[in-house]
Amino acid sequence: MTFSVAGFCERTGMVGVAISSSSICVASRCPWVRAGVGAASTQNITDPSLGTAMLDIIAKDSSPEQAVQMVTKGRKFINYRQLTVIDIKGRSASFTGSETLGTHAVVMGDGCIAAGNLLVNTEVPQAMTDSFSKNSNLHLAERLLLALKAGLDAGGEEGPVHSAGIKVAHEHPWPLVDLRVDWSDEKPIDQLIELWRDFKGQMMDYNTRAIDPRSAPSYGVAGNL
Repeated sequence: MTFSVAGFCERTGMVGVAISSSSICVASRCPWVRAGVGAASTQNITDPSLGTAMLDIIAKDSSPEQAVQMVTKGRKFINYRQLTVIDIKGRSASFTGSETLGTHAVVMGDGCIAAGNLLVNTEVPQAMTDSFSKNSNLHLAERLLLALKAGLDAGGEEGPVHSAGIKVAHEHPWPLVDLRVDWSDEKPIDQLIELWRDFKGQMMDYNTRAIDPRSAPSYGVAGNL
């Protein structure tokens, strides 16, 4: 019911996740990012707490592999979960429980990791990592979105996707990019890409508003005196 790609940009230090699903509001519970630490996805039959748990462990200087081992060891219902995580060194790890739905696969690429369940075929994650690798000149958000689209074009999941989202963290506690299409019957991944292209021209201005509002541009908001 879900496929995702998590990635790290060696040039900028950004980390992020792009994800899509036949379920509603997938980006509200599955992708997790933390500046200076890494990015994770908790999918299949989701336990959202596992994303934060993995990033907490990595923040204490453990590897992604150690983080996955620690959050899965002895945890109730863990065989229903599919997990991926990547850190700011580009190291990645995953877990796919025995109760993961349908056709599923995970592929670790160069600075990325892709995974999915209820897939049309096992080639979907490979298509995502291949796309991510060939677009290294682009902003991390765009690389992740194009990789997600490549996964859809390679077959995606068994049913039509209805939601999609992307989160990217850079230098601050809040995400640099946090965009969602929570439900659509009409190509939510394409809608998410258009949303990103509308947002990216204003992205750094919103950062400036947080850091130094005196130098932030005004957008002529109605009612501003």
